[in-house]
Amino acid sequence: MNTTYAVPAPGPARHPAALLGIGAYRPRRIVTNEEICRTLDSSPEWILRRSGISTRCFAGPGETLAEMGATAAGKALADAGVAPDEVDEILVATMSDTGTAGSGAPPGELAAEIGRRLGVPAAARQVGAACAGFTVGLALAAGSVATGQARTCLVIGVERMSDILDPRDRSTAFLFSDGAGAALVGRGTEPGIGTVVWGTDPGMRDAITVREEPEPVGPVIRMRGASVFRWAVTHLPDVVREILARSGVGPADVQAFVPHQANLRIIEAVAQSVGFPAEVAVARDIVDQGNTSAASIPLALDRLRTSGTLAEGDLAVLIGFGAGLTYAGMVIRIP
Repeated sequence: MNTTYAVPAPGPARHPAALLGIGAYRPRRIVTNEEICRTLDSSPEWILRRSGISTRCFAGPGETLAEMGATAAGKALADAGVAPDEVDEILVATMSDTGTAGSGAPPGELAAEIGRRLGVPAAARQVGAACAGFTVGLALAAGSVATGQARTCLVIGVERMSDILDPRDRSTAFLFSDGAGAALVGRGTEPGIGTVVWGTDPGMRDAITVREEPEPVGPVIRMRGASVFRWAVTHLPDVVREILARSGVGPADVQAFVPHQANLRIIEAVAQSVGFPAEVAVARDIVDQGNTSAASIPLALDRLRTSGTLAEGDLAVLIGFGAGLTYAGMVIRIP
């Protein structure tokens, strides 16, 4: 059974938490649908119709998880005007850290390696919530800041999903992509991160999995795409409505809807069901970036902001969802 859990603050926050800066990194290699179809039994038109994706980015040998994550985080620090030695905590969300050459760090040490590259002598840990990892990380960071455990916290979503793809799998080969996005969370003059609404649907635990397989060798992502689609368009609208209600706003009070970039059909169906008016920007980063799992929300936020679609003080509602099926979302104020 699907459940929604709202987590209220235990009392008045001593330090209102807010986003202070945002950064992103997009790999240099752009992969077209035509290239994907060289190994996949499909057509560019079918991929576009099925997912809304025209192109995606695949990381090269030097674009490791550690390097991409550190680059995005460095941009977030610069955006906020905060020095690395002022960071108290690093949270890294990823589902593609296999501990291989593509990670750029030994197994389980990615967060620490990103901190080392940044020169951040802070507590560092990873968040294992798949495509919901970034929003889960934001909620954890906001809690640390609000309770005084940290003054500032870097939240990084970074993926090399191309490392765990089976190029012949018609459910996943065309869908996933690589990249990194980051946000710096710290003390604000007013609350800038709303109450998180999060939960898990255990009945869908096998809908998205990563498991070791003999062919292709290594960990491979598998997904029951039709089941995930039905779950998302059925359940996510109610979750988004709960997020808005918990923050005391309605669909017309926000300037953007930034969901996990899973599939363009899911994004548009959920936006329509919630009833966002036409003037609310709906993130469609997936069209030329693909599904970057934990990195998709910060990448989409960065694009909306750098394009001028979102300005300082605007409100955006975020919702991440993925393997588990796990979801987490909140309303945030743009720095």
